[in-house]
Amino acid sequence: MAHRVFNFNPGPATLPLEVLEKVQGEFLDYRGTGMSVMESSHRAAEYNEIHNTTISLFRELLSLKDGYKIGFLGGGASSQFAMIPMNFLAAGKTGAYVDTGAWSAKTIKEAKRIGNVDVVASSTDKNNTYIPDLSGIKLGADTAYLHVTSNNTIFGTQYQSFPDTGDVPLICDMSSDILSRRHDFNKFAMIYAGAQKNLGPAGVTVVIIREEMLEKCADNIPLVFTYKTHADKDWLYNTPPAFPVYVVKLILEWIKGQGGLQAVEKVNMAKKDLIYGTIDANSDYYRGTVREDSRSWMNITMRLPSEELEKKFIAEAKAAGFVGLKGHRSVGGIRVSLYNALPMAGAEGLAKFMEAFKKNN
Repeated sequence: MAHRVFNFNPGPATLPLEVLEKVQGEFLDYRGTGMSVMESSHRAAEYNEIHNTTISLFRELLSLKDGYKIGFLGGGASSQFAMIPMNFLAAGKTGAYVDTGAWSAKTIKEAKRIGNVDVVASSTDKNNTYIPDLSGIKLGADTAYLHVTSNNTIFGTQYQSFPDTGDVPLICDMSSDILSRRHDFNKFAMIYAGAQKNLGPAGVTVVIIREEMLEKCADNIPLVFTYKTHADKDWLYNTPPAFPVYVVKLILEWIKGQGGLQAVEKVNMAKKDLIYGTIDANSDYYRGTVREDSRSWMNITMRLPSEELEKKFIAEAKAAGFVGLKGHRSVGGIRVSLYNALPMAGAEGLAKFMEAFKKNN
């Protein structure tokens, strides 16, 4: 096997080795068809099985009740920033948003181009270093939905729980932490997630939406931008990103094989506890950048005593086989991304590297 590094990139991110090997083995000839999934028609029986199995696995792993439609779209999560207000932000309605970082700010910017927006909570007052308390949130009678971003890859914060919004639909961008731990996913009216962090390769976005929401979709926008159009056509209105969906299916099978979300959560908890524990035990050298009650399990952000040391840390870590640790260009520092497919051995190796780097520098 070719040399493999521990990949801490924030997205596109690491994939399970056994999934990659499965893809490699089936790449040229998928199940005796004599062709790759990349070449197969999206109307063929082979893709139909992939499509339906992937949907069934999402239902099972998220413990979804009846009444949800699940499908796959192109355009990344960023396309959903616009599609959501296009579909649901009718005249006289207001979209409520929580601003907790760069990605939620982009959703707000898009929504303001389409309709009325109310930023009901924000962490920008402290440079997005915490998740606002939403337990007592008040939403107006004209509120069409409340939108939150569950995990913030750039700033390293994450919701530990989600608000009860009553009759107001709760919509969540879960691109960077979907299927990383257990939640009551049935409290959401809509969940969407770009695949390239915990679900698969870039190129497909999963959309999970209550059927009742489909009846609220605008009927005066282009058909291709209407959720109801896609749901009514079993998400085959246009050619789906078939190959990425196939990889998502394999990853969902891998998660199920690990023991489902309970097992994945246990490993993810151990990984994040190890790295945060190393930071906290060496707080005179490694400084976490977010409030402890808002710490992300998926993206751990930290600073060293100087930018020069940070550059040296990144370079030496790469040489040691730990890649993708540079913080986002907008904030600098170090970012440790611990997505599902990053093995425990990667976190253990990085923790030892952190201890050694401090000792030597």
